[in-house]
Amino acid sequence: MEAAVKESRLIMDGSELIIESLARAGADVFIGYPITPANLLYSYSQERLPSFFAAPDEISTLQWMCGYATTGKFPVTASSFPGFALMLESVNMAYMMELPMLIILVQRLGPATGTATCGAQGDLALLNGAISGGFSLPVVSISNMKDCWEMPAKAMQMAIDLRTPVVFLTSKEEIMTLASFSIAKLNAINKIERKFYEGDETYVPYKTGESMVPEFLPVGNSKHQVRFTASTHDQKGIIQNTSKEAIDNTKRLEYKHRQNHKQHLFYDYDEQNGAETLLISYGITSAASREAVKNIREEGGKVSLLKVKTMLPVPPVYFELMDKYKKMVIAEENLSGQFRNILFGERGNKNVKGVNGIAEMITPARIMDAVLCE
Repeated sequence: MEAAVKESRLIMDGSELIIESLARAGADVFIGYPITPANLLYSYSQERLPSFFAAPDEISTLQWMCGYATTGKFPVTASSFPGFALMLESVNMAYMMELPMLIILVQRLGPATGTATCGAQGDLALLNGAISGGFSLPVVSISNMKDCWEMPAKAMQMAIDLRTPVVFLTSKEEIMTLASFSIAKLNAINKIERKFYEGDETYVPYKTGESMVPEFLPVGNSKHQVRFTASTHDQKGIIQNTSKEAIDNTKRLEYKHRQNHKQHLFYDYDEQNGAETLLISYGITSAASREAVKNIREEGGKVSLLKVKTMLPVPPVYFELMDKYKKMVIAEENLSGQFRNILFGERGNKNVKGVNGIAEMITPARIMDAVLCE
C-alpha cells in the first residue's frame, strides 16, 4: 500500500498542471513571448501542446492568436503585466470579433516592470477596465494546486461557450512553487468538443438566439462566407458605426456574459453556522485565509470563508452571500484593495474591512487580527 501511495505522488509546480490540463482539454497552440514569471508556462507548452510559436513580441502574440482563433483553433498565451499591457489593444480586437482564447496572466510586483521575481495581486483593477467602454472581460482565478488542474479546462470551456477571450489570473507563487500531492486525487480532464455551424442557410456570423452567443464557423470552409469584424458592426459583420442593429449587437457583447454567468460560476464557500463575519479572498491569499479560518475556529471563534474563482463579471451570488453577514473582511495582496473597490466602490462600506499589503505575502496572523477586531 505504501509503495502504491508513493508511486501516485508527484512533485511539480502549478505551471505544469495548468499546461497539462489545457493539453488534455484540447488546446491547439501556445503563442507567446517569454517573460518572468510566466516562463515555465512558455517552456512546458513547447512539450505538451500540438503547436508552439515563439512570437517576436507581445503585440504579435495576440495578433497571431486572433488569426489562429479564426481558423477554429484554440490558442493560449501567458504573460505578466508589462506584456499584457502591450496585448491590450488586440485583446479588445479579439473581444469585438468574439474569438475564443485563453490569456494566462501571472501577476508580479509593479508598477511598470516592477520586480519580476516578486509576486502580487495587482492587476485586477486593470482587467476590470481592460475593454474600452467598460465591457466585461471574463476573469477566473485559482486558489490552490487543485485549481491549477481543474480551472484551466473550465476557463477554456467558458471561452468557447461565450466566444470570448478569457483571462486566467494567477501569481508568481501559484505557478512557480513546487508541491507534492497525490495524482490519484486529480479528476480526469476530458477533451472539449467544439461545435461549428452546420446549417444550409446562409451563415450570418453575428446572428444569435436565446444564448446571445453567435454560432462559430472557421474561415476557409468551402460552403459559407465567414466574416470577423473588429469595428462596430451589424449581424453580418458589416461596419455600420451607430446604426441601431450595430449598437444592439455591441450591447449584446456585455449582455451575453451577464446572462450566461451561472454556467461558469466557480467559488468555494465554507459557511459556519452562527458566524457573523465573512472572510473573502482569492488567488494566493486564499492559502493564508484558509489557515486563518482554521486557527480562529480552533480558538472558539466563528467565521465563514468565501474563496472567489469567477472574478469578473462579479456574479450576483457573491452579494447574496455577503448580505447574510454583519461584517466582511477582504484579503488581497495589493495596497488599494482592488477587489474591495470593485465590489463596494471608492467610498467603501462601513461593514467591510480590508487586509492589504505590497511586496510581501499576507500572513494568517494579519487576517486573524482583522477578523477578530471589533
